[in-house]
Amino acid sequence: MDEKTAPHLEELTRALGDLEKTGIRAEFDKLLAFRVSPEVAKETILRKFGGKWRILKVKDLSASLKNFEITGRILDIGEKPLRPQEGVREGPSKLYTGVLADETGSVMFSSWKELPGSVGDVINIKNAYTRLWQNRIRLSIGEQSLVSKVSDSSLPLLSELSRTPAKKLIDIGAADFSVNTAACVLQLSHREVSVRGKQSKVISGVLADETARLPFTAWVELPGIDIGSIIRIEGAQIRMFRGMPSINLVSSTKVSSVAAEDADKLAFTFESAAKDPAPLKIEEIASRDSMFDVVTAGNVVSVRPGSGIISRCPECSRVIQKANCRVHGKVEGIRDMRIKAVLDDGTGAMSVMFPRELAEIIYGKTLEEAEQLMFSDISKDAVYEDLRRFLTGRYLAVRGNSSNGEYGISFVAEHAWVPEDDLDVRVVELLRRLGPDEEEQGPEVSGGGVSFA
Repeated sequence: MDEKTAPHLEELTRALGDLEKTGIRAEFDKLLAFRVSPEVAKETILRKFGGKWRILKVKDLSASLKNFEITGRILDIGEKPLRPQEGVREGPSKLYTGVLADETGSVMFSSWKELPGSVGDVINIKNAYTRLWQNRIRLSIGEQSLVSKVSDSSLPLLSELSRTPAKKLIDIGAADFSVNTAACVLQLSHREVSVRGKQSKVISGVLADETARLPFTAWVELPGIDIGSIIRIEGAQIRMFRGMPSINLVSSTKVSSVAAEDADKLAFTFESAAKDPAPLKIEEIASRDSMFDVVTAGNVVSVRPGSGIISRCPECSRVIQKANCRVHGKVEGIRDMRIKAVLDDGTGAMSVMFPRELAEIIYGKTLEEAEQLMFSDISKDAVYEDLRRFLTGRYLAVRGNSSNGEYGISFVAEHAWVPEDDLDVRVVELLRRLGPDEEEQGPEVSGGGVSFA
Protein backbone atom coordinates (compact mmCIF):
# COMPACT_ATOMS: atom_id res chain seq x y z
CA MET A 1 0.00 0.00 0.00
CA ASP A 2 1.68 3.22 -1.12
CA GLU A 3 1.03 6.78 -0.02
CA LYS A 4 -1.23 7.54 -3.00
CA THR A 5 -3.62 4.63 -2.52
CA ALA A 6 -3.59 4.32 1.29
CA PRO A 7 -6.09 7.15 2.07
CA HIS A 8 -8.53 5.84 -0.54
CA LEU A 9 -8.30 2.26 0.73
CA GLU A 10 -8.88 3.45 4.29
CA GLU A 11 -12.00 5.32 3.18
CA LEU A 12 -13.27 2.24 1.32
CA THR A 13 -12.66 0.11 4.42
CA ARG A 14 -14.69 2.49 6.58
CA ALA A 15 -17.56 2.42 4.10
CA LEU A 16 -17.50 -1.21 2.97
CA GLY A 17 -15.74 -3.24 5.67
CA ASP A 18 -13.00 -5.82 5.09
CA LEU A 19 -11.86 -5.28 1.50
CA GLU A 20 -9.93 -8.54 1.27
CA LYS A 21 -12.83 -10.77 2.34
CA THR A 22 -15.34 -9.09 0.05
CA GLY A 23 -13.02 -9.05 -2.96
CA ILE A 24 -13.31 -5.28 -3.25
CA ARG A 25 -9.54 -4.82 -2.88
CA ALA A 26 -9.02 -7.00 -5.97
CA GLU A 27 -11.58 -4.86 -7.82
CA PHE A 28 -9.71 -1.72 -6.77
CA ASP A 29 -6.33 -3.13 -7.91
CA LYS A 30 -7.85 -4.16 -11.24
CA LEU A 31 -8.96 -0.58 -11.89
CA LEU A 32 -5.47 0.69 -11.06
CA ALA A 33 -3.99 -1.83 -13.49
CA PHE A 34 -6.08 -0.20 -16.24
CA ARG A 35 -4.42 3.13 -15.33
CA VAL A 36 -7.47 4.51 -13.51
CA SER A 37 -6.45 7.06 -10.86
CA PRO A 38 -6.91 6.03 -7.20
CA GLU A 39 -9.50 8.80 -6.72
CA VAL A 40 -11.63 7.68 -9.68
CA ALA A 41 -11.18 4.02 -8.70
CA LYS A 42 -12.48 4.78 -5.20
CA GLU A 43 -15.54 6.64 -6.54
CA THR A 44 -16.26 3.79 -8.98
CA ILE A 45 -16.10 1.22 -6.18
CA LEU A 46 -18.38 3.30 -3.94
CA ARG A 47 -20.96 3.69 -6.71
CA LYS A 48 -20.85 -0.02 -7.53
CA PHE A 49 -20.91 -1.43 -4.02
CA GLY A 50 -22.86 1.31 -2.30
CA GLY A 51 -20.76 3.44 -0.03
CA LYS A 52 -23.80 5.53 0.91
CA TRP A 53 -26.40 2.94 1.80
CA ARG A 54 -30.10 3.60 1.72
CA ILE A 55 -31.50 2.30 4.99
CA LEU A 56 -34.80 0.53 4.31
CA LYS A 57 -37.47 -1.32 6.27
CA VAL A 58 -39.15 -4.49 5.02
CA LYS A 59 -42.26 -2.53 4.05
CA ASP A 60 -40.09 -0.34 1.75
CA LEU A 61 -38.85 -3.25 -0.35
CA SER A 62 -39.88 -3.50 -3.98
CA ALA A 63 -38.62 -5.34 -7.05
CA SER A 64 -35.13 -4.69 -8.47
CA LEU A 65 -33.70 -2.60 -5.61
CA LYS A 66 -29.92 -2.46 -5.23
CA ASN A 67 -27.32 -1.13 -2.81
CA PHE A 68 -29.39 -0.74 0.34
CA GLU A 69 -29.03 -1.55 4.03
CA ILE A 70 -31.57 -3.44 6.11
CA THR A 71 -31.68 -4.80 9.65
CA GLY A 72 -33.95 -7.65 10.73
CA ARG A 73 -34.41 -10.61 13.00
CA ILE A 74 -34.06 -14.11 11.53
CA LEU A 75 -37.39 -15.95 11.87
CA ASP A 76 -36.33 -19.02 9.92
CA ILE A 77 -33.17 -20.25 8.20
CA GLY A 78 -32.11 -23.37 6.35
CA GLU A 79 -29.52 -24.50 3.87
CA LYS A 80 -29.43 -26.70 0.82
CA PRO A 81 -26.45 -28.01 -1.12
CA LEU A 82 -25.85 -26.75 -4.65
CA ARG A 83 -24.71 -28.91 -7.51
CA PRO A 84 -21.43 -27.66 -8.97
CA GLN A 85 -21.92 -26.13 -12.40
CA GLU A 86 -20.25 -27.94 -15.24
CA GLY A 87 -17.01 -26.23 -16.22
CA VAL A 88 -17.00 -24.00 -13.11
CA ARG A 89 -14.28 -24.89 -10.62
CA GLU A 90 -15.18 -22.46 -7.85
CA GLY A 91 -18.46 -21.19 -6.52
CA PRO A 92 -20.79 -21.43 -3.53
CA SER A 93 -21.62 -24.99 -2.48
CA LYS A 94 -24.64 -24.06 -0.36
CA LEU A 95 -27.59 -21.70 -0.55
CA TYR A 96 -29.01 -20.33 2.69
CA THR A 97 -32.70 -19.40 2.70
CA GLY A 98 -35.09 -18.19 5.34
CA VAL A 99 -37.29 -15.34 6.57
CA LEU A 100 -36.13 -11.98 7.92
CA ALA A 101 -38.49 -9.66 9.81
CA ASP A 102 -38.68 -6.24 11.39
CA GLU A 103 -41.56 -4.34 12.96
CA THR A 104 -43.02 -3.54 9.50
CA GLY A 105 -43.22 -7.05 8.03
CA SER A 106 -41.28 -10.11 6.92
CA VAL A 107 -39.49 -11.11 3.73
CA MET A 108 -37.95 -14.29 2.36
CA PHE A 109 -34.21 -14.14 1.77
CA SER A 110 -31.52 -16.06 -0.11
CA SER A 111 -27.86 -15.87 0.82
CA TRP A 112 -24.90 -17.18 -1.14
CA LYS A 113 -22.77 -17.19 1.96
CA GLU A 114 -23.15 -18.39 5.54
CA LEU A 115 -24.74 -15.82 7.83
CA PRO A 116 -23.35 -14.81 11.22
CA GLY A 117 -26.53 -15.73 13.09
CA SER A 118 -29.31 -18.24 13.64
CA VAL A 119 -33.04 -18.14 14.36
CA GLY A 120 -33.80 -15.25 16.73
CA ASP A 121 -30.62 -13.27 16.00
CA VAL A 122 -30.63 -9.77 14.52
CA ILE A 123 -28.40 -9.15 11.51
CA ASN A 124 -27.49 -6.04 9.55
CA ILE A 125 -27.04 -6.37 5.78
CA LYS A 126 -25.30 -3.79 3.59
CA ASN A 127 -25.26 -3.88 -0.22
CA ALA A 128 -28.36 -6.09 -0.35
CA TYR A 129 -30.61 -6.32 -3.39
CA THR A 130 -34.06 -7.66 -4.26
CA ARG A 131 -35.57 -9.75 -7.01
CA LEU A 132 -38.93 -11.34 -7.79
CA TRP A 133 -39.43 -15.03 -7.15
CA GLN A 134 -42.84 -16.67 -7.61
CA ASN A 135 -44.44 -13.21 -7.75
CA ARG A 136 -42.99 -12.26 -4.36
CA ILE A 137 -40.15 -9.95 -3.41
CA ARG A 138 -37.09 -11.83 -2.19
CA LEU A 139 -34.17 -10.27 -0.36
CA SER A 140 -30.86 -11.39 -1.86
CA ILE A 141 -27.52 -11.45 -0.07
CA GLY A 142 -24.62 -11.78 -2.51
CA GLU A 143 -20.90 -12.34 -2.24
CA GLN A 144 -20.33 -8.57 -2.09
CA SER A 145 -22.94 -8.02 0.64
CA LEU A 146 -21.67 -7.13 4.12
CA VAL A 147 -23.50 -8.99 6.89
CA SER A 148 -22.92 -8.51 10.61
CA LYS A 149 -24.64 -9.72 13.76
CA VAL A 150 -26.28 -7.00 15.88
CA SER A 151 -25.97 -7.65 19.61
CA ASP A 152 -28.13 -4.78 20.85
CA SER A 153 -31.32 -4.10 18.89
CA SER A 154 -34.64 -2.36 19.49
CA LEU A 155 -36.47 -4.77 17.19
CA PRO A 156 -39.41 -6.71 18.71
CA LEU A 157 -38.64 -10.14 20.16
CA LEU A 158 -38.85 -13.32 18.10
CA SER A 159 -42.12 -14.35 19.77
CA GLU A 160 -43.74 -11.05 18.79
CA LEU A 161 -42.44 -11.02 15.21
CA SER A 162 -43.53 -14.64 14.70
CA ARG A 163 -47.10 -13.85 15.73
CA THR A 164 -49.62 -13.61 12.88
CA PRO A 165 -50.57 -9.91 12.67
CA ALA A 166 -54.15 -8.61 12.56
CA LYS A 167 -54.46 -6.17 9.66
CA LYS A 168 -56.94 -4.08 7.75
CA LEU A 169 -57.16 -4.95 4.06
CA ILE A 170 -55.48 -1.71 2.98
CA ASP A 171 -52.37 -2.64 5.00
CA ILE A 172 -51.90 -6.13 3.51
CA GLY A 173 -49.01 -6.30 1.05
CA ALA A 174 -45.92 -8.11 -0.17
CA ALA A 175 -44.33 -8.02 3.29
CA ASP A 176 -47.05 -10.33 4.67
CA PHE A 177 -47.01 -14.12 4.54
CA SER A 178 -49.90 -14.79 6.88
CA VAL A 179 -52.50 -12.44 8.39
CA ASN A 180 -55.61 -12.26 10.53
CA THR A 181 -58.42 -9.97 9.44
CA ALA A 182 -62.15 -9.32 9.55
CA ALA A 183 -64.11 -8.53 6.40
CA CYS A 184 -67.42 -9.01 4.64
CA VAL A 185 -67.99 -11.11 1.53
CA LEU A 186 -68.96 -8.94 -1.46
CA GLN A 187 -68.66 -11.57 -4.22
CA LEU A 188 -68.63 -15.35 -4.15
CA SER A 189 -68.40 -17.99 -6.87
CA HIS A 190 -67.59 -21.71 -7.12
CA ARG A 191 -65.68 -23.44 -9.89
CA GLU A 192 -63.72 -26.60 -10.56
CA VAL A 193 -60.04 -26.53 -11.48
CA SER A 194 -57.53 -29.20 -12.43
CA VAL A 195 -54.64 -29.52 -9.94
CA ARG A 196 -52.00 -32.11 -10.82
CA GLY A 197 -54.48 -34.00 -12.93
CA LYS A 198 -57.24 -34.03 -10.30
CA GLN A 199 -60.41 -31.93 -10.26
CA SER A 200 -60.73 -29.72 -7.20
CA LYS A 201 -63.41 -27.29 -6.11
CA VAL A 202 -62.28 -23.74 -5.43
CA ILE A 203 -64.20 -20.76 -4.11
CA SER A 204 -63.22 -17.25 -5.17
CA GLY A 205 -64.60 -13.80 -4.55
CA VAL A 206 -63.99 -10.36 -3.09
CA LEU A 207 -63.63 -9.29 0.55
CA ALA A 208 -64.09 -5.74 1.85
CA ASP A 209 -63.75 -3.71 5.02
CA GLU A 210 -63.90 0.05 5.63
CA THR A 211 -60.42 0.54 4.11
CA ALA A 212 -60.22 -1.48 0.89
CA ARG A 213 -61.22 -4.54 -1.13
CA LEU A 214 -59.13 -7.60 -1.97
CA PRO A 215 -59.72 -10.80 -3.94
CA PHE A 216 -59.70 -14.12 -2.09
CA THR A 217 -59.48 -17.80 -2.95
CA ALA A 218 -60.59 -20.67 -0.72
CA TRP A 219 -59.39 -24.23 -1.25
CA VAL A 220 -61.63 -25.48 1.55
CA GLU A 221 -65.39 -25.53 2.10
CA LEU A 222 -66.93 -22.45 3.71
CA PRO A 223 -70.12 -23.76 5.31
CA GLY A 224 -72.61 -21.05 6.18
CA ILE A 225 -70.62 -18.34 4.39
CA ASP A 226 -72.33 -16.43 1.60
CA ILE A 227 -72.49 -12.98 0.02
CA GLY A 228 -73.17 -10.51 2.83
CA SER A 229 -71.49 -12.61 5.52
CA ILE A 230 -69.10 -10.83 7.89
CA ILE A 231 -66.27 -13.21 8.73
CA ARG A 232 -63.17 -13.38 10.87
CA ILE A 233 -60.11 -14.97 9.24
CA GLU A 234 -57.10 -16.31 11.15
CA GLY A 235 -53.93 -17.55 9.48
CA ALA A 236 -54.76 -16.69 5.86
CA GLN A 237 -51.88 -16.94 3.40
CA ILE A 238 -51.04 -13.94 1.23
CA ARG A 239 -50.18 -14.52 -2.40
CA MET A 240 -48.91 -11.94 -4.87
CA PHE A 241 -49.70 -11.64 -8.57
CA ARG A 242 -48.34 -8.71 -10.57
CA GLY A 243 -47.88 -6.76 -7.35
CA MET A 244 -51.46 -7.39 -6.17
CA PRO A 245 -52.01 -9.28 -2.89
CA SER A 246 -54.79 -11.84 -2.60
CA ILE A 247 -56.05 -13.71 0.45
CA ASN A 248 -55.64 -17.48 0.26
CA LEU A 249 -57.74 -19.61 2.60
CA VAL A 250 -56.17 -23.05 3.12
CA SER A 251 -56.76 -26.02 5.39
CA SER A 252 -54.89 -24.39 8.29
CA THR A 253 -56.89 -21.14 7.99
CA LYS A 254 -59.65 -20.63 10.55
CA VAL A 255 -62.77 -18.93 9.13
CA SER A 256 -65.74 -18.07 11.36
CA SER A 257 -68.84 -15.90 11.11
CA VAL A 258 -68.85 -12.76 13.25
CA ALA A 259 -71.75 -12.72 15.70
CA ALA A 260 -74.24 -9.88 15.35
CA GLU A 261 -73.25 -8.29 18.66
CA ASP A 262 -69.56 -8.34 17.62
CA ALA A 263 -70.32 -7.10 14.09
CA ASP A 264 -71.84 -3.94 15.60
CA LYS A 265 -68.40 -3.11 17.02
CA LEU A 266 -66.72 -3.16 13.59
CA ALA A 267 -66.13 0.02 11.58
CA PHE A 268 -68.07 -1.32 8.59
CA THR A 269 -71.26 -3.09 7.62
CA PHE A 270 -72.06 -5.01 4.45
CA GLU A 271 -74.07 -2.03 3.19
CA SER A 272 -71.23 0.46 3.74
CA ALA A 273 -68.54 -1.84 2.32
CA ALA A 274 -70.66 -2.65 -0.75
CA LYS A 275 -70.94 1.00 -1.81
CA ASP A 276 -69.05 2.01 -4.95
CA PRO A 277 -65.51 3.16 -4.07
CA ALA A 278 -64.96 6.91 -3.83
CA PRO A 279 -62.79 8.40 -6.60
CA LEU A 280 -59.09 8.81 -5.79
CA LYS A 281 -56.47 11.16 -7.14
CA ILE A 282 -53.80 9.50 -9.28
CA GLU A 283 -51.13 10.64 -6.81
CA GLU A 284 -52.90 8.55 -4.13
CA ILE A 285 -52.85 5.50 -6.40
CA ALA A 286 -49.17 6.12 -7.17
CA SER A 287 -48.33 6.10 -3.45
CA ARG A 288 -49.15 2.37 -3.16
CA ASP A 289 -47.63 -0.70 -4.82
CA SER A 290 -51.06 -1.90 -5.94
CA MET A 291 -54.75 -1.20 -5.42
CA PHE A 292 -57.76 -3.41 -6.10
CA ASP A 293 -61.07 -2.02 -7.39
CA VAL A 294 -60.41 1.72 -7.32
CA VAL A 295 -61.89 4.67 -9.22
CA THR A 296 -60.17 7.71 -10.67
CA ALA A 297 -60.70 10.21 -13.48
CA GLY A 298 -58.60 12.39 -15.74
CA ASN A 299 -57.91 13.56 -19.26
CA VAL A 300 -56.50 11.30 -21.96
CA VAL A 301 -53.21 13.00 -22.80
CA SER A 302 -51.88 10.26 -25.05
CA VAL A 303 -53.01 7.17 -26.95
CA ARG A 304 -50.01 4.86 -27.04
CA PRO A 305 -48.74 2.72 -29.94
CA GLY A 306 -50.16 -0.78 -29.76
CA SER A 307 -53.69 0.58 -29.53
CA GLY A 308 -56.31 -0.39 -32.08
CA ILE A 309 -56.68 -3.74 -33.83
CA ILE A 310 -54.28 -6.45 -32.70
CA SER A 311 -53.88 -10.21 -33.18
CA ARG A 312 -53.71 -12.67 -30.28
CA CYS A 313 -52.39 -16.20 -30.04
CA PRO A 314 -55.29 -18.71 -29.94
CA GLU A 315 -53.39 -20.76 -27.33
CA CYS A 316 -52.19 -18.21 -24.76
CA SER A 317 -53.88 -14.92 -25.84
CA ARG A 318 -50.53 -13.11 -26.07
CA VAL A 319 -50.28 -10.36 -28.66
CA ILE A 320 -48.50 -11.71 -31.74
CA GLN A 321 -46.37 -9.97 -34.34
CA LYS A 322 -46.27 -11.10 -37.98
CA ALA A 323 -48.26 -14.27 -37.12
CA ASN A 324 -45.61 -15.35 -34.59
CA CYS A 325 -46.21 -16.01 -30.89
CA ARG A 326 -43.12 -15.90 -28.72
CA VAL A 327 -44.28 -19.09 -26.97
CA HIS A 328 -46.14 -21.09 -29.63
CA GLY A 329 -44.35 -19.96 -32.78
CA LYS A 330 -46.26 -19.44 -36.02
CA VAL A 331 -50.01 -19.31 -35.37
CA GLU A 332 -53.17 -18.02 -36.99
CA GLY A 333 -54.04 -15.05 -34.84
CA ILE A 334 -57.42 -14.02 -33.49
CA ARG A 335 -58.49 -10.41 -34.08
CA ASP A 336 -58.96 -8.25 -30.99
CA MET A 337 -59.08 -4.56 -30.11
CA ARG A 338 -57.61 -2.63 -27.19
CA ILE A 339 -56.70 0.89 -26.16
CA LYS A 340 -53.53 1.83 -24.26
CA ALA A 341 -53.89 5.40 -23.03
CA VAL A 342 -52.22 7.76 -20.60
CA LEU A 343 -54.62 9.40 -18.13
CA ASP A 344 -53.61 12.59 -16.27
CA ASP A 345 -55.58 14.37 -13.54
CA GLY A 346 -53.07 17.10 -12.67
CA THR A 347 -51.69 15.20 -9.66
CA GLY A 348 -50.10 12.42 -11.68
CA ALA A 349 -50.37 10.24 -14.77
CA MET A 350 -50.87 6.54 -15.35
CA SER A 351 -51.08 4.07 -18.20
CA VAL A 352 -54.56 2.60 -18.63
CA MET A 353 -55.40 -0.56 -20.57
CA PHE A 354 -58.92 -0.84 -22.00
CA PRO A 355 -59.89 -4.34 -23.20
CA ARG A 356 -62.12 -4.85 -26.22
CA GLU A 357 -65.47 -4.46 -24.40
CA LEU A 358 -64.51 -1.06 -23.02
CA ALA A 359 -62.58 0.00 -26.13
CA GLU A 360 -65.72 -0.47 -28.23
CA ILE A 361 -67.78 1.59 -25.75
CA ILE A 362 -65.48 4.61 -25.43
CA TYR A 363 -64.42 4.55 -29.10
CA GLY A 364 -67.98 4.17 -30.34
CA LYS A 365 -66.99 1.56 -32.94
CA THR A 366 -67.15 -2.22 -32.78
CA LEU A 367 -64.22 -4.41 -33.77
CA GLU A 368 -65.92 -5.14 -37.10
CA GLU A 369 -66.46 -1.43 -37.81
CA ALA A 370 -62.83 -0.69 -36.94
CA GLU A 371 -61.71 -3.45 -39.33
CA GLN A 372 -63.76 -1.85 -42.12
CA LEU A 373 -61.99 1.45 -41.44
CA MET A 374 -58.61 -0.28 -41.61
CA PHE A 375 -59.40 -2.05 -44.88
CA SER A 376 -60.94 1.03 -46.51
CA ASP A 377 -57.91 3.14 -45.59
CA ILE A 378 -55.51 0.37 -46.63
CA SER A 379 -53.38 1.15 -43.57
CA LYS A 380 -52.76 -0.92 -40.47
CA ASP A 381 -52.37 2.33 -38.48
CA ALA A 382 -55.72 3.82 -39.58
CA VAL A 383 -57.55 2.74 -36.42
CA TYR A 384 -54.70 3.88 -34.15
CA GLU A 385 -54.62 7.33 -35.77
CA ASP A 386 -58.42 7.59 -35.56
CA LEU A 387 -58.28 6.67 -31.86
CA ARG A 388 -55.69 9.39 -31.24
CA ARG A 389 -57.89 12.03 -32.90
CA PHE A 390 -61.02 10.87 -31.10
CA LEU A 391 -59.72 10.29 -27.55
CA THR A 392 -56.89 12.76 -26.94
CA GLY A 393 -58.08 15.38 -24.47
CA ARG A 394 -61.24 13.52 -23.48
CA TYR A 395 -62.19 13.38 -19.80
CA LEU A 396 -62.82 9.82 -18.58
CA ALA A 397 -63.47 8.00 -15.33
CA VAL A 398 -62.15 4.48 -14.91
CA ARG A 399 -62.61 1.70 -12.37
CA GLY A 400 -60.24 -1.24 -12.07
CA ASN A 401 -56.97 -2.47 -10.57
CA SER A 402 -53.59 -0.75 -10.44
CA SER A 403 -50.00 -1.89 -9.97
CA ASN A 404 -46.97 0.32 -9.54
CA GLY A 405 -43.87 -0.96 -11.31
CA GLU A 406 -40.55 0.14 -12.74
CA TYR A 407 -42.26 2.14 -15.49
CA GLY A 408 -44.95 3.79 -13.36
CA ILE A 409 -48.59 2.94 -12.74
CA SER A 410 -50.32 0.33 -14.88
CA PHE A 411 -54.11 0.37 -14.59
CA VAL A 412 -56.37 -2.32 -16.07
CA ALA A 413 -59.83 -0.81 -16.51
CA GLU A 414 -62.92 -2.91 -15.88
CA HIS A 415 -65.38 -0.02 -16.25
CA ALA A 416 -65.13 3.37 -17.99
CA TRP A 417 -67.52 6.29 -18.42
CA VAL A 418 -67.73 10.04 -19.03
CA PRO A 419 -68.47 11.70 -15.64
CA GLU A 420 -70.50 14.63 -16.94
CA ASP A 421 -72.20 15.24 -13.58
CA ASP A 422 -69.03 16.60 -11.98
CA LEU A 423 -68.42 19.37 -14.54
CA ASP A 424 -69.42 22.15 -12.10
CA VAL A 425 -67.14 20.72 -9.42
CA ARG A 426 -64.17 20.57 -11.80
CA VAL A 427 -64.74 24.17 -12.98
CA VAL A 428 -64.79 25.46 -9.39
CA GLU A 429 -61.62 23.49 -8.58
CA LEU A 430 -59.91 24.89 -11.68
CA LEU A 431 -60.81 28.44 -10.68
CA ARG A 432 -59.52 27.84 -7.16
CA ARG A 433 -56.19 26.70 -8.56
CA LEU A 434 -55.99 29.67 -10.96
CA GLY A 435 -56.43 32.25 -8.19
CA PRO A 436 -58.97 34.51 -6.45
CA ASP A 437 -59.49 36.93 -9.35
CA GLU A 438 -60.84 34.26 -11.68
CA GLU A 439 -62.89 32.72 -8.87
CA GLU A 440 -64.68 36.03 -8.19
CA GLN A 441 -65.69 36.35 -11.86
CA GLY A 442 -67.37 32.94 -11.75
CA PRO A 443 -68.23 30.55 -14.55
CA GLU A 444 -71.29 30.34 -16.69
CA VAL A 445 -72.13 26.74 -17.46
CA SER A 446 -74.45 26.20 -20.39
CA GLY A 447 -75.47 23.29 -22.52
CA GLY A 448 -72.76 24.17 -25.00
CA GLY A 449 -69.92 24.18 -22.47
CA VAL A 450 -68.35 26.64 -20.03
CA SER A 451 -67.85 30.37 -20.50
CA PHE A 452 -66.46 33.03 -18.18
CA ALA A 453 -68.19 36.36 -17.43
